[in-house]
Amino acid sequence: LPRALHDRDRERRAASRARVGASIVPLRAGRRRARSRDPRAHRGPSVVSDPKALYQRALKAIDERRDALYALSRALHAKPEIAYQEREAAIRLTEFLEGAGFSVERQYKDIETAYRGDAHGRGPGPTVAVLQEYDALPELGHACGHNLIAMMGIAESVGVRAVIDQLPGRIVAIGTPAEEGGGGKVALIRAGGFDDVDAAMMIHPTSGRSLAGRHSLASNRVMVEFRGRAAHAASQPDLGINALDGILQLFNNVNAMRQQLRPDARVHGIITSGGSAANVIPDYAAARFSVRALDRRYQQEVLRRFVSCAEGAALATGTQLQVTVNENAGYENMVFSTPIADRWAHHMRAQGIQVYEARDDERVGSTDMGNVMQVLPAIHPYIAVSPEPIPGHSIAFREAVLSQEAHDNALAAGKALALTAIDVLADPDVLRKARSEFEERRARGVVKGRS
Repeated sequence: LPRALHDRDRERRAASRARVGASIVPLRAGRRRARSRDPRAHRGPSVVSDPKALYQRALKAIDERRDALYALSRALHAKPEIAYQEREAAIRLTEFLEGAGFSVERQYKDIETAYRGDAHGRGPGPTVAVLQEYDALPELGHACGHNLIAMMGIAESVGVRAVIDQLPGRIVAIGTPAEEGGGGKVALIRAGGFDDVDAAMMIHPTSGRSLAGRHSLASNRVMVEFRGRAAHAASQPDLGINALDGILQLFNNVNAMRQQLRPDARVHGIITSGGSAANVIPDYAAARFSVRALDRRYQQEVLRRFVSCAEGAALATGTQLQVTVNENAGYENMVFSTPIADRWAHHMRAQGIQVYEARDDERVGSTDMGNVMQVLPAIHPYIAVSPEPIPGHSIAFREAVLSQEAHDNALAAGKALALTAIDVLADPDVLRKARSEFEERRARGVVKGRS
């Protein structure tokens, strides 16, 4: 499905170019400028005459801070902080941005560990956002490599900041906390944190193969609680109502449901509370689940069926049920911007790094970057930190993202992202194509657009 979607997008872009051409009108000086139908389109300076000179300046600025960037990543790795508690990480990252010349707003949109750094160009133009993630996993630390995500985002910001005086528009660095289940980007979107952004980008570490983009699973995190009645488990079990039985029956119901689900659906959970003593009938039990699927529509259908499984378990065990769906952790599936992703892949290959297209059977998880992609053109490529496949969210991956190879590969990816941002700012055609693709997808219901 993802490959077919992007193949169709490439075909539609050819048709969209004809429509854009039909909207071109002559100016008094005889030059031609495309008249955008998008009310958000900017009318700043046109194509920058020598982007390659800007590339070299941006790369030089990143190379000059190489050691500091690596030290930043390793400091984050050494002090992992979980969702919405990334206080020390936010301090380190904002201080780095200020040192590079950004004007920084801390506690962005009243989220304690979010931030935004702005650097303005020579005149009106688009706003390109580079996103940083920096939260860690409970107990595992940076086993998802967010230390590298932060480093790559800061590297891009430093590179573009070095040449922003020669570009129209603005580069903004947005610190997005709590990707690991807390939905920091979802909260920022709802608070208007992306309202003035025209395009967004970030990079995620992976292993095996580097990818210009791939799909992800739409998801919700769900808390399920059963309440019963306590009693002595040996002398008076008939007077109790076992809340743990409700949880166990829920797992049985989910296991029975799985056979009738599509291959891309995932329903998985853990028991967070199941009683405190073996000789007491538990009067309270709870579990936390994730419900996922390749597209939001089907994911919501699976979620409804999951709730029915819980209701059936409560009915069978005589327990009281409460189901809480975490809306901030309602992650949309990713639909990346092909024109912008193509630019990143081009700049990676120019450095001698092979970038692949995602396979239809790619193993994927979920991310709140999917929510960003539902409202504006964005990319989320993947950089391999090792040639051998390593499971994400594992101790092995946590160690891999600390290696020298991982940092060297990540820095190259951050450089390519900086050059991609320069392309979006310097060449109006890149953003025009990205917007055209996005609007076509919105018309087909693939993305939602801004509310």
